[in-house]
Amino acid sequence: MSRRAVYALALGDDALVLAQRCGEWITNAPQLEEDVALANIGLDLLGQARSLLTYAGEVERAGRTEDDLAYLRDERGFRNVQLVELPNEDFGVSMARLLAFSTYQLALYEQLVESSDPTLAAVAGKAVKEVAYHRDHATSWVVRLGDGSELSHGRMQAGLERIWPYVGELFDASWIDDDLIEKGVAVDVRGLRPGWEEHVRGVLDEATLTWPDAAQRPGGGRRGIHTEAMGYLLAEMQHLHRSHRGAHW
Repeated sequence: MSRRAVYALALGDDALVLAQRCGEWITNAPQLEEDVALANIGLDLLGQARSLLTYAGEVERAGRTEDDLAYLRDERGFRNVQLVELPNEDFGVSMARLLAFSTYQLALYEQLVESSDPTLAAVAGKAVKEVAYHRDHATSWVVRLGDGSELSHGRMQAGLERIWPYVGELFDASWIDDDLIEKGVAVDVRGLRPGWEEHVRGVLDEATLTWPDAAQRPGGGRRGIHTEAMGYLLAEMQHLHRSHRGAHW
């Protein structure tokens, strides 16, 4: 697979896997309106994933479609960061993750709109407004829960502690080909961290939450190394397609 295809695939996998996690909250969110909100966020992410996986298949030139890439790859073939595959476990975990990831993704897309690759620039241009809403939504919940009751504050802080060891992988650029960065195709994610920290620190301060002091995991998602949760997620996500290979609806 070409370097450009790998880059598009990784960004698409991030969106696809988090869309699956958002969808798991439908009928399970703390209020009916939140069922709808998280469903819409999941659909936004799914739309991004479809565009990016389609483009990855086109660039790869192996005849694979977006469905092939989404449903017929095994765990080691996925290139998403481990953060997005973590189980929801608790609403505080999901909101902490959405805050961390959408803040990163918004900064990424804001730079990717200037990509020298017109397809990647177009995907980012459409997605940037969606992701700005995702970040605002997560921000409002983190503040609401963190600065709420003693119980909600504790669960929100616990959510942050749960996801924190995985945020460092967002800013690992070792998997991105230097040539793609130099030619303006890809974004050097190392430069996104200062702005990410500034926004997240502001949210945590407003929410009366403490910046977690947790050791960072080595990651590995970009190289196909995933957490135990990934296999279960793919089993559910891919079951229908694999059970009825080639079916049309």
